[in-house]
Amino acid sequence: MLLEKKIPVGVLGATGSVGQKFVALLANHPWFEVKEVAASERSAGKKYKDAVNWILTTPLPHEIGNLIVKECEPDLDCRIAFSGLDSGIAGEAEEKFAKAGYVVVSNSKNHRMDKDVPLLVPEINHDHLEIIKTQKFGNGCIVTNPNCSTIGLVLALKPLYDNFGIETVNVVTLQALSGAGYPGVSSLDVIDNVIPFISGEEAKVESEPLKILGKYNSGKIENTKLKISAQCNRVSVIDGHLECVQVKLKKNAAPEQIIETWRNFKGEPQKKNLPTAPVNPIHYFDEEKYPQPKIHRDIDKGMAVSIGRLRKDTLLDYKFVILSHNTVRGAAGGAILCAEMMVADGYIK
Repeated sequence: MLLEKKIPVGVLGATGSVGQKFVALLANHPWFEVKEVAASERSAGKKYKDAVNWILTTPLPHEIGNLIVKECEPDLDCRIAFSGLDSGIAGEAEEKFAKAGYVVVSNSKNHRMDKDVPLLVPEINHDHLEIIKTQKFGNGCIVTNPNCSTIGLVLALKPLYDNFGIETVNVVTLQALSGAGYPGVSSLDVIDNVIPFISGEEAKVESEPLKILGKYNSGKIENTKLKISAQCNRVSVIDGHLECVQVKLKKNAAPEQIIETWRNFKGEPQKKNLPTAPVNPIHYFDEEKYPQPKIHRDIDKGMAVSIGRLRKDTLLDYKFVILSHNTVRGAAGGAILCAEMMVADGYIK
């Protein structure tokens, strides 16, 4: 798909860790052009390169570095506003932008479970975008990206859910430090340690998949009735969330069938060859020690999910391990893919 000209976009919370990831991934995007960067009052008026404490290993894009930072007010010269705002201010700010006619694609938690807001993973539920027509924002709208752990989990569950049915899921997450933002967790807390608590995380992992795997029907999203139990831990890894999963299926399935289902899985982003989409959303590894964050988090632009260690489970039916890049697929990259899906499906002209 070729566009006549790039769509102007802005990044809200551009100086934060998620905002920086948005900037880096959008720098040479074939469809989108960063025209605006917005942040707090203390950053407004400065050049972006002077306001931001750039923490990424990739260089700060020169053109974007010279943009003047503006306040997070809906007077930006752009069509799409990618939100990396802190949840403390995101809810109200995103509504203001939507009411002013902007397409808001948010990585923040505030509107994820709103009844008229899609919680979007484009390979899974792109049809949920239809519900934005019921939002009371006129030409504007809000679309949300799920929690970083949820995205990896639902991408692994979707092929099983469709082909065999799922009754119960138990998941234990080992979540990377970058998921806590910058400066994140104190080194004295996390070095030589595992922290078995992440505020609010378990509730998100248990509730968000129900909406994502639900059905859109007559202007409503009907949540699935799948049961999920989650335990979430912070570990001393920079990027890459690992998840140990157990599932009880509704239909009998051989291991070979499950692996084939994962390897054959593709969604609308792959069919439409969207710029940020992974060629294969799921990579399954036969090696018993895989996947590992350091080795596999960047597979397929950091947008794919790696799975391994499928085996029979003595309590449920099967258990396996998932890995996904939490700041790419689980945050900025996932949100950019949502916007690409909206363009491809005609929701953004």
